[in-house]
Amino acid sequence: MAVELTARVLDALSQTDGSILTADAFPSVNFTTIKSALDRLGSREMVIYRQIDREQATLTPEARGIAAEGSHEAKVFEAVRQAVDGLKIADLPGIVGKESAKVGQGKAFKEGWIKKDKDLLRATTNEIQDASRQQLQTIQQTRTHPDPRVLVDLRKRKLIIMQKVISFEVKKGPKFATEFVKEETDLTADMLATGAWKTVKLKPYNFNAMGAPTPSGALHPLNKVRHEFRQIFFEMGFEEMPTNRYVETGFWNFDALFVPQQHPARDLQDTFYISDPPRADRPRADPLKTEKLANGSIPTPESQGAPKQDYDSYWDDVKEVHESGKYGSIGYRYPFKEEESLKLVLRTHTTAVSTYMLYKLAADPRPARYFSIDRVFRNETVDATHLAEFHQVEGVIADFGLTLGGLIGFMEVFFSKMGIHRLRFKPAYNPYTEPSMEIFGFHEGLDKWVEIGNSGMFRPEMLEPMGLPKDMRVYGWGLSLERPTMIKYGVKNIRELLGHKVDLNFVESNPAVRLEKD
Repeated sequence: MAVELTARVLDALSQTDGSILTADAFPSVNFTTIKSALDRLGSREMVIYRQIDREQATLTPEARGIAAEGSHEAKVFEAVRQAVDGLKIADLPGIVGKESAKVGQGKAFKEGWIKKDKDLLRATTNEIQDASRQQLQTIQQTRTHPDPRVLVDLRKRKLIIMQKVISFEVKKGPKFATEFVKEETDLTADMLATGAWKTVKLKPYNFNAMGAPTPSGALHPLNKVRHEFRQIFFEMGFEEMPTNRYVETGFWNFDALFVPQQHPARDLQDTFYISDPPRADRPRADPLKTEKLANGSIPTPESQGAPKQDYDSYWDDVKEVHESGKYGSIGYRYPFKEEESLKLVLRTHTTAVSTYMLYKLAADPRPARYFSIDRVFRNETVDATHLAEFHQVEGVIADFGLTLGGLIGFMEVFFSKMGIHRLRFKPAYNPYTEPSMEIFGFHEGLDKWVEIGNSGMFRPEMLEPMGLPKDMRVYGWGLSLERPTMIKYGVKNIRELLGHKVDLNFVESNPAVRLEKD
């Protein structure tokens, strides 16, 4: 269709020295076909065209009836005028119709064409000018009206509909010709062999044309911010912990952290429990790897350099520190239940992983720095700022002679690498850290203080049952990955960042992030 239209466009231009409007010259041809034909001619500089956007009025079915037969008020006037002795009001609908009688009677009174005489209607003049009919006939012919107020009035009366119309003004181009010459798009071997390339017309390259978009993968904003956090940790000498176990026992998730078994965090409304299998075994060493060494032997813990640890003693010490106290603590003084400790849960924090790594560290106590960034699960009501699953960023530092002042100083250095330089610390309570602090940072964009993390020093009741030396102290702190991501990317609803409501265009088009820059 576009190929046929190109010849018609050239023929129309050849008959004029000026320009043509496609809406007038080709009223029945759709926009896509016209645009395709003009692009084809424009690329060869045979025509020059520009797009014209305008609104045009279209008559409704009621308006088309008025344009053909007259307005409602004109019909009422004509019926009254023909009744020499007056027309009974009750007889009017039967003559002009119910709709015309209802709408036209009031309008005819307003124009002063008729008057009421008791129960009769009488005409006050012999001739009228049906302005509504004339206006609609003008619009029917020209698709518009010179008086904008008329268009506004007719739209309110629902007699016209305004529609956007796109047309083109087309003029002759520098290479205008009445015949469209086909251009070759490829230089073939036959052309080279026969010499036809010397006379054939080749289509020029359009270096301004946009290339076809190349489909590609894109990093999610959470992954971009996660990468920045990992770089910060690696720069500060941290080692990443393995976080591949989403399911933990109540022992590693709660008991080993000195969280009492009656704590509200262990209720069903806060924690997801696994129903099948309902419980796990007591803590034990990880299974041996089955791959063979280079000499063909199967490695043992000793050959792997992993000291053997007594998990049974660790279990007994954790149970004792809960029930009656130990290591200078009076404990919680309640009967420790094994079935509660061995329940399987979706981990509520990555501190369960930190606890396991610290227990491994107790086999060879030394200064260490660990971090993890991974998903955790909590049975929370989903809203604009909460999900049942989110990502936790956690850091742990173990060393001798650590103090609370050192923790505050380290937090200032750590968060400064994220671009947060103004911090405040507020005393808080955690079952497994003492002292504990909530961390607040001043957000320049929001112009207010916002909570950005939690921190503290792990309690002796947690560390000493592991076998760590009494003079070893451990810092621990954590924050969510979602909150800084939402702030950086201006996301107000967490469900637009994570879950089934995420806009893939947002994922594909979001920029890279640098935590130290706005």
